[in-house]
Amino acid sequence: MKALQRHGLVSSLLLTLCVSAPAFAAHPQGFLTADEVPNSLKILPPPPAETSVAFLSDKADYEAGRVLKDKAREELAARDADYNDITQIFSVAYGQEISPQHTPALYSLLQKVLQDSHDHAMKAAKNHYMRLRPFVLYKDPTCTPAFDEKMKGTGSYPSGHASFGWAAALVLAEINPARQSEILQRGYDFGQSRVICGAHWQSDVDSGRLMGSAVVAALHNNAAFMTALGQAKAELHQTAVATQ
Repeated sequence: MKALQRHGLVSSLLLTLCVSAPAFAAHPQGFLTADEVPNSLKILPPPPAETSVAFLSDKADYEAGRVLKDKAREELAARDADYNDITQIFSVAYGQEISPQHTPALYSLLQKVLQDSHDHAMKAAKNHYMRLRPFVLYKDPTCTPAFDEKMKGTGSYPSGHASFGWAAALVLAEINPARQSEILQRGYDFGQSRVICGAHWQSDVDSGRLMGSAVVAALHNNAAFMTALGQAKAELHQTAVATQ
């Protein structure tokens, strides 16, 4: 508890800095403007209080991840920490290589969805709550210890990884419905990797998925996204015909 109280002082200072920074404008890397992106602070409830049953559940899930005996799953969780590696994340589930060379339209679309779902939609709640990450509370390394120092100063709630993983999975399942079960399972597992790694609480990941869904809903009201979505669908069809 004392550790959390001390962190609260640091969080207040960080929050002051975040509030004083200008909000992002229409971001060239994403589809959504500041007015269009879902506001996580308005949509989500606060993270579980330290005295709540929900927080006890979060702690139990963290501890379960620490004793996971599936080496292959641990290695996948470590690879999943790199959310920029879209090729590694979704190609197998999608049924073909996703890359700038093989699927340029789809790759470009996912890069923009990444910006909207991982960064823009998360900022409001992350900066407001500055929730302490589990590995900081437990003083344990994550599955990617080289990044732990940087992560310490960022809020845990909600999970940007889970938001992007679920948003991308929903979009990919719409483009390639024949593979929707595999794609959605991969998107779900991508979020769970953050709990296994010790970088996020389970409630961070659950709320991240909710925000991923909210982002996709907003994207479907965006003309540029709908155009890019159509191009990605056409690209899939062209690729399928070329391989027959």
